[in-house]
Amino acid sequence: MGVYDCCIIGTGPAGISAALNLKIHNKDFLWFGTKNLSDKVVKAEKIRNYPGIPEASGETLQAAFRAHIDEMGIGITEAMVNSILPMGDHYAVIAGPDFYETKTVILTTGVAQTGTLPGESEYLGRGVSYCATCDGGLYRGKTIAVVCGNRRFEHEVRYLSELAAKIYYFPLYKDPGAFADNVEVRKDRPVSVGGGFRVTGITLRGGETLPVDGTFFLRDSISLGSLLPKLETEDGHIAVNRGMETNLEGVFAAGDCTGRPYQYAKAVGEGNVAAHGVIEYLDRKAAGKTEA
Repeated sequence: MGVYDCCIIGTGPAGISAALNLKIHNKDFLWFGTKNLSDKVVKAEKIRNYPGIPEASGETLQAAFRAHIDEMGIGITEAMVNSILPMGDHYAVIAGPDFYETKTVILTTGVAQTGTLPGESEYLGRGVSYCATCDGGLYRGKTIAVVCGNRRFEHEVRYLSELAAKIYYFPLYKDPGAFADNVEVRKDRPVSVGGGFRVTGITLRGGETLPVDGTFFLRDSISLGSLLPKLETEDGHIAVNRGMETNLEGVFAAGDCTGRPYQYAKAVGEGNVAAHGVIEYLDRKAAGKTEA
């Protein structure tokens, strides 16, 4: 496996637009997200400001996106991206247990609906994890907490239940599924993670602190600081210029993650600009190497 031209993180309207444009320009890219594309889009009752599709429901717009993606033959890698690491003149994208190298990155992660808990970022790698398959083996026979924001990650909870002696499970959604006897579903909400050098406990809204050896956070997206350190933000959004360039060379961003207005038309336009930014960036890099 070589170095990809680009990795797109996120399958909302901005990611769709970026992927379509990179495909048209024959770039070698990976697209991370879900084949369901965007829960936000599909749940919209009426969309009145998307050009050419007046009074569309979210389902109608989602179906149009899906048909376009299929017609272009673009695949989606359904893996949660846990971190992006600088590698000199390119980046490494860590998704589950897998490692991918890419010349550029387009972040189309949307706006995370749940912020990090106090202590979460501080204990990353010292008892806090975002990947069950990556780190589950470290907690074999131990007690852990799992905070889950979406039903689609329940298979990871079941995987962890085969390894850990005890799981305190905090589903942030209604009607969780059935689990093994060593999984205790809790209705209270965690408010912080604490410990010494490593995590030793998770504190709940009611004041109780549960002793745990580690905590897994299974969310649709993770905090920008955890995903890509040194990425500049402004008012909780990724700071970009008009070319959708971030402060990090070769990293672009588009859509809701760059700020208001949170509109599909705005996201699609920014995804287009980001993709063309990637194309121009790759051309400049190739010309520089040729001249050298």
